[in-house]
Amino acid sequence: MAVTGGGSLLPMGDLIRMASHAFHYLAVFDHHTSQALYLGRTKRIASPAQRIVLHARDRGCTRLGCTVPGYWCQVHHLTDWKNGGRTDVDTTTLACGPENRMIETTKWTTHRNTKGRTEWVPPPDLDRGQHRVNGYHHPERYLLPEDDQGP
Repeated sequence: MAVTGGGSLLPMGDLIRMASHAFHYLAVFDHHTSQALYLGRTKRIASPAQRIVLHARDRGCTRLGCTVPGYWCQVHHLTDWKNGGRTDVDTTTLACGPENRMIETTKWTTHRNTKGRTEWVPPPDLDRGQHRVNGYHHPERYLLPEDDQGP
């Protein structure tokens, strides 16, 4: 069985047959130079090209425990736009609507860790040393040792 980006379960053969008619995108994560992926402060809303890269990288909401697929997510600025955040693929992440709005009203923060993953950091009174990275959309990471979790 295969899981589509929208969360539907399909037999692998059906998925391959359907994919043969689809438009394919190449997601480049290293040494990319496309200006469309870096809008800086010129635009607040992510471009379609940025959303494609974010969907390929994050696959869904990055908040720990959230299972919302990327199709239903918003683009979240790691540093809020009103505080000088930039609309670049390496300074944004996917977050579902409720999680994205939660940042505004609570003391939660987000940042990119050294492995390039989004961490959701709770306010000090809620921080008990819990995991901060959502692995739900990346099940392949559970097959790797904790210290070698890849990109």
